[in-house]
Order: sequence, then C-alpha cells, then structure tokens
Amino acid sequence: MTTDLNTLLITLYVRIDDWLRAPGRPARLGRPPRLTDAELLTLAIAQALLGIDSEARWLRFVPAHLPGAFAYLPGQSGYNKRLRVALPLIQRAIRALARDTDLWVDPVWVIDSTPVECGRSRPTVCRSALAGWAGYGYCRSHSRWFWGLRLHLVCTPTGLPITWALATPALDERQVLMAVFDHDPGLITERPGLLIVADKGYASAELDAYLAERGVQLLRPSYRNRAPRPGEQFLKPVRQLIESVNATLKGQLNLELHGGRSPIGVTVRVAQRILALTAAIWHNRATGQPVIRSLIAYDH
Repeated sequence: MTTDLNTLLITLYVRIDDWLRAPGRPARLGRPPRLTDAELLTLAIAQALLGIDSEARWLRFVPAHLPGAFAYLPGQSGYNKRLRVALPLIQRAIRALARDTDLWVDPVWVIDSTPVECGRSRPTVCRSALAGWAGYGYCRSHSRWFWGLRLHLVCTPTGLPITWALATPALDERQVLMAVFDHDPGLITERPGLLIVADKGYASAELDAYLAERGVQLLRPSYRNRAPRPGEQFLKPVRQLIESVNATLKGQLNLELHGGRSPIGVTVRVAQRILALTAAIWHNRATGQPVIRSLIAYDH
C-alpha cells in the first residue's frame, strides 16, 4: 500500500467510521449533520498534517487541493464550533487508533513536558480568556521564559501517544503525572512490569512510592551528588526519543502556532495535533513503513 495523504485519509475515514458504528456505541441524537463525525475527524487530521493553522484558509484549500474528498464543508464558524463540541470524540479517537496498533502494548513508556506558548505581549496576558489557567513558566531546554501551558505527554519509544494533559506551568510535573494516572488508573494496572523513562524533573520519593505501589518502575537520571541509579547508563538515547516526539509536534504539526484563545480552543487544537500524529503512526505501522513516526509522505 502506498503512503500518501489521500491513501491515509481514505483508510482513516473507513476505520473511524467503522469505530463510530460499532455495536454498543450510543447513537447520535437529533438530525444527522451534513458533515459526519468521521468526516470531521478526517478533515481535522488532514489540516494538522498539512500544517495549515488558519481554519478559514484551510476551508479554502480543501476544494482546490482535495477535490471530491468531502461532499460538504461548513463555514469557518461552523467548523470551529464542530471541533470544539467534538473534543471528547477526538480524545476517544486518539485512544482508539493507538489501541489499534501492536505498539500500544509496549512495556516501556517515555514521559516529558513541553511548553505550549499562548501569548507574548503583556496586554495579551492581561486580557486573555486563558488567564487563570495559563501562566509563566521556564523552559530549561531552550533557556527561555514563556506564557502559556505545558503539554505533559506519555508515549511509547516509537512516539505513539498513550495519554496527555495540559496544565499550568506552575504545577509540578510529578503531581501532574500522578493526577493523570489517578484519572485513568487502568492505563498502568493493565500493564504489569511497566517501565517509565523520565528526566531529572521527575525525581521524587513520593512519585517513586506511588508508582511502586502500582507495580511500575521509574527510570530516571540521578543528581550529581547522588549514587547512580541502576540502568542509568542506558537512559540518554531513550530520553532523546521524547524530545524528538516534541520536535515533531512543534516543527511539523505547528503545536505552538495553535491559535487558541480560550481553554477549549487551545485544548481542541492540541488534541487535533496529537490525533494527527497518532493517525500517521497508526497508518505507517499498518503499512510496514521503516520510520514509524515519519510525516513526510502526508505533509504535501
């Protein structure tokens, strides 16, 4: 099977449509929309993969470059509203596609957080609807301050997203990780012998005890004044994987150019990009591509 955007979109639409029509799923109430949920998710994934941040420009782009792909396209306002309402659906679709690959059962996870900038000027900070959730934080990787949120991402070494969360930079990474697992405890209880690889920011006796109680081992570097932890010599190449995943989200999927101005607006745009990454990995794995996380075949 060839790997191009049209092939991905057709395969993806069929898979999502089958998933939405699966027995036991609740039926949609009310009049059927002209743009179905499966078409909406496929449209959102294509937008993220092609790196078009403006929704108005995207809706002008589709008829000219993907003729016949979608029988109906809403206006900018309608598309924006549908995406916001579809946030829970996007979150479930990320999980459904991830579970549909053999990568889901990988016994090793990597975790890190990365800034999601939401504004730079002082007037933006004062007037933004994100005030009270977004805040100032420091990015050690780039030695800079930012105003916005942090994306906490847990993924496999191949880059397949397992779970994620957006939080204010003021929150401790370790507390966010425990809150994520408390919210979805089945993630770790169904994986005996799970190993999580993290950086020094996750050093905490409380976190170590929390994970140990659930049968999870945390592998992280030790501080310079501490004795080396077992297996620490193997950490560096694995930890670079999560940095590479963050670079894909920012460099190819324009994570920091999300354009969201409200909590729901930012969240759905971040979820849209994570869904696009998951869909590309899902398709690459299914078609036996040598580089599982490559987006090159789908970004033009």
